[in-house]
Amino acid sequence: MEQKARIRLSGKSPVELDKLCAQIKELTDKAGVGIRGPIPLPTKKLVVPCRKSPDGEGSETWDHWEMRIHKRLIDMDADERALRRLMRIQIPKDIHIEIVLQG
Repeated sequence: MEQKARIRLSGKSPVELDKLCAQIKELTDKAGVGIRGPIPLPTKKLVVPCRKSPDGEGSETWDHWEMRIHKRLIDMDADERALRRLMRIQIPKDIHIEIVLQG
């Protein structure tokens, strides 16, 4: 049975996330490694409602601040050379990456 590497990417910016996915896909194409993805996962919305007037005077008006967390999933064959190259990719500071080997 062949080992696979599951890569989970999450971040605030979908553009940066897609650029990183394209880099990973290009790296696997050059190495000749099988790949599935990037699979977009559901976007998580974090909403924070807060009062516009902090002193409590006036009508009750609310601001709703929202942060969206975008996620992508990539499955690739666990080739040692490809994984070493993957570790050397520059990852933006606002993107979280998680690599899990499955056997």
